[in-house]
Amino acid sequence: MLIKLYPENPNPRHIGQIVECLKNGGIIIYPTDTVYGMGCDIFQHKAVERIAQIKGIRPEKANFSFICYDLSHLSDFTKQISNDVFKLMKRTLPGPFTYILNANNNVPKLFESKKKTVGIRIPDNSIAREIVNRLGNPIMSTSIKDNDDLLQYTTDPELIYERYRDIVDIVIDGGFGGIEPSTVIDCTKEEFDIIRQGKGIVDDYS
Repeated sequence: MLIKLYPENPNPRHIGQIVECLKNGGIIIYPTDTVYGMGCDIFQHKAVERIAQIKGIRPEKANFSFICYDLSHLSDFTKQISNDVFKLMKRTLPGPFTYILNANNNVPKLFESKKKTVGIRIPDNSIAREIVNRLGNPIMSTSIKDNDDLLQYTTDPELIYERYRDIVDIVIDGGFGGIEPSTVIDCTKEEFDIIRQGKGIVDDYS
C-alpha cells in the first residue's frame, strides 16, 4: 500500500493506519530528514527478523537504529550517558545524526543477541516522529539502499513503492528523499568519534 503524507500536516487518520500496521507486525518504508528508511515496531520480533532477511543479515549482527520521538526514550535502552553527550544530542536533535551509545540490558533481549551498543536517531521529519509518537515506542530502522552503485540511496517514493510493494506492508510517500545519510557519531568512549560523515555537520549546531 502507498500512502501519501505531507510533512507540514500529516493526516492523523493515515498516521493511525500506519501505527496499527506496525502494532500488527507490519513493515513500513518512511521518509526521514536524510534518506528513506525501512522500519518496524522494535517489540515485533518477527518483523525485525523480516527486515534482517530483506537486508540479507542476521538480526543479532545487524546495526539497526532506533528512531525515537525525543530523548525521553534514552534511559529505556541505553546506559547512563555523560553530560557532554547529552548536551551534544540536545543541541543537534532532531537532526541528521545517529548516535551510537552503550546499550542497557533491554536491547540484547529485543534482538536475542549480545549487543552492547545501540544507534539512536531522532530525525527532523514530522512524519517519522509523529508515527513514533503515536506508536508509543521507537521503531527499528535501516536505510533503503539503491541497487545502482552510482545512486546509493533511493529518493523517489514511487520508485521505492514499485520495488518494495510485494516485500513491505506500507510505503509512505512524503516527497523526494535525500541522497546523503545521517552522520554517525560513536559516543561509547570518552572521546566522540565520527564514524560516518553524512548530512549532519556538528559545527553547524554550535
